[in-house]
Amino acid sequence: MKPFLFFLLAIVLASSVHAQSTGSSRYWKKLHTCMSGSFSSQKQSEADSDYFDIRLRMVPIWSISDTDFYLYVEQAMAQKTDKPYRQRVYHVVKNDDTQFTSYIFLISNQDQWIGRKKGDPFFDTMSKDSLKLKEGCEVKLVWNNAKNCFEGETGKGTCPSDRANAAYATSSVNINKQRMISWDQGWDKQGVQVWGATKGGYIFQKLKHD
Repeated sequence: MKPFLFFLLAIVLASSVHAQSTGSSRYWKKLHTCMSGSFSSQKQSEADSDYFDIRLRMVPIWSISDTDFYLYVEQAMAQKTDKPYRQRVYHVVKNDDTQFTSYIFLISNQDQWIGRKKGDPFFDTMSKDSLKLKEGCEVKLVWNNAKNCFEGETGKGTCPSDRANAAYATSSVNINKQRMISWDQGWDKQGVQVWGATKGGYIFQKLKHD
């Protein structure tokens, strides 16, 4: 092969590999950006009194890799942001270029996590082994090109719950760069809803990125 043709072929192959790599990481990085930040349901609560004004923080912790990342998640009433009613760690895993799984973990020493921000040295002192997986409560996320968002849900009946005499809980989410819609519901053994919003999910507008 002539030197010039060999050089041209090398450029074409390199460009192809770069394009594939860029494409494979496009939605992965987008998901990380969409999920990270501070959110508020204030606008929804002002328009509909059936919804509370809730503040949601999703803080990147540890380091993002090509296949997974972690978020510290904190939910609180707007008037009590220093006393969150829910604290979790999400472990988001890349299944392929457009499909992802968000695993939910419980935190044992919750008070020490409250209000922590991105880059806080505290997170480096925490071990991933100290987290407890909520079995069956993972959310499968898929990129929906038509809707320009990520959407997903838990498996029906797979996530146990004992809140308000529920037998299991379900969660569905819809995420883009501007907002996240989250609908958590609890169901009894007969499939009757016993807690959670009934008309639709909470609409959390993004306040800022992390």
